[in-house]
Amino acid sequence: MQKTKKAIVFGTGSFAEVVHFMLSKDSAYEVVAFTVSKDTIKDTTFLGLPVYPFESIESFIASYEAEMFIAIGYAKMNDVRAEFMSQAKFKGYKLLSYLSSRAQHWKDTKIGENVFIFENNNLQPFVEIGDGTILWSGNHIGHHSSIGKYCFITSHVVVSGHCRVEDSCFIGVNATIADDVKIAKKNLIGAGALITKNTDYAEVYTGTKATILNKTSDRFFQ
Repeated sequence: MQKTKKAIVFGTGSFAEVVHFMLSKDSAYEVVAFTVSKDTIKDTTFLGLPVYPFESIESFIASYEAEMFIAIGYAKMNDVRAEFMSQAKFKGYKLLSYLSSRAQHWKDTKIGENVFIFENNNLQPFVEIGDGTILWSGNHIGHHSSIGKYCFITSHVVVSGHCRVEDSCFIGVNATIADDVKIAKKNLIGAGALITKNTDYAEVYTGTKATILNKTSDRFFQ
């Protein structure tokens, strides 16, 4: 794909590495540098590109020269990502969003800034995705549903139709949200959880854990 835009990625962890890979392989963005807080810099380069201190990033690459993506995970229920997004915008940087060419959607999806949508996400009609939200691989977001700002949805999550996931939520692998359910702000929905009714602020839900039997595997499939 022809590169017509430049990007700076905030972060030098595995998420930042994946962002670099995806943007390089599947977008019009050329990643030209990484940036992190100066007290966390371990090396001056990452993936062959320079690492600049975020506090003075504008003295190395001006805001009119490149857009930025804040590649921070769900630390402190996504508040850390939200804070650095705010700081980057204060410095004048536009925050880029990425929608994988391998995601399914109807081109009517409303997507905010600093959104990253991985491959195999299925976005049905009339879906909205708020600023700073990450959709990892293979999720289903049902029709007329909305995901708020600064959420992190892991993989193979089902959000059914007419749902509302409010800001700063985390939803674990294989969780399911039933139709017409509202997930309140700062909820932590654990892996495999099934949510069938509205939740309240900052609640935590866990899925059913597997049960270990007092038998060995060689007693099965005989």
